Amino acid sequence: MIEFILNGQPVSTDLPADTPLLWAIRDGFGLSGTKYGCGMGLCGACTVHLEGNAVRSCSTPLSAVAGKQVGTIESLGEARVGAAVQAAWQKLDVVQCGYCQSGQIMSAVALLRANPKPDDGDIDAAMGGNLCRCATYVRIRAAIHEAARSLA
Repeated sequence: MIEFILNGQPVSTDLPADTPLLWAIRDGFGLSGTKYGCGMGLCGACTVHLEGNAVRSCSTPLSAVAGKQVGTIESLGEARVGAAVQAAWQKLDVVQCGYCQSGQIMSAVALLRANPKPDDGDIDAAMGGNLCRCATYVRIRAAIHEAARSLA
């Protein structure tokens, strides 16, 4: 039995310890906001927060989250930074197809929590592992700047 905190709530699962966190989140706990993209941690669609840090849930085994805090897109708007990023995404109409956006937003929130005033280089470095097939990168960067301004 693996126990951890998911979106502020204690949870447990009897899935095997090597099960990717992504599948526990989606199939075990029914939270579909975290997306499956590549299955190798390369695209960022499955990004969640582990102890506040952006991690790829498709390549993070359940054993790595035992006793720790995991946050998904479903609870992100409850915190100040998460709400600011979501509002900026909406204000600037970032989303095109939307598939990658939960991972993009999770990475953006982790960035702004660590660096509340990022420049373009900081944003590019933090978001480099998040791929967008629709190439909304310019709008993503603008939304991160907008969120940072709204939090200042």
